[in-house]
Amino acid sequence: MSLTIRLAGAAASAAVTLAAFSSTAYADDAPATDPCASQQAKVDKATEALARVTAVFARQQARVEAKQDAVAEAEVGQEKAAAMKALKAAKAAKSETKVTKRAQQMRLAKATERLTTCQTENPPATEAPTAS
Repeated sequence: MSLTIRLAGAAASAAVTLAAFSSTAYADDAPATDPCASQQAKVDKATEALARVTAVFARQQARVEAKQDAVAEAEVGQEKAAAMKALKAAKAAKSETKVTKRAQQMRLAKATERLTTCQTENPPATEAPTAS
């Protein structure tokens, strides 16, 4: 019984491997329509990620401002200490998000630079004018 399971598994594995090699061969033969498409996709992805990080940073900044107001309104004693502790945590989270935002801005700048380089190396093919 286990021998038939092993043989079936080996046959299935061989079929998957063979299918992977054959599809790779066809993918290499297909002409690329836009050589910079992958670079454009990376720029789009980096832009979306920056938008998400910017939104998080805005929320963090609003949270810090709210905590500052809470500290100003808090009574002296344990309430003020708790408000100060919450403010410190909010500032730390904001600082962390600021670093992440800066890193994402650099990723976007690099991706844009690579896209620009690709586009200058591979100018778009212009269509030949048709005679009327």
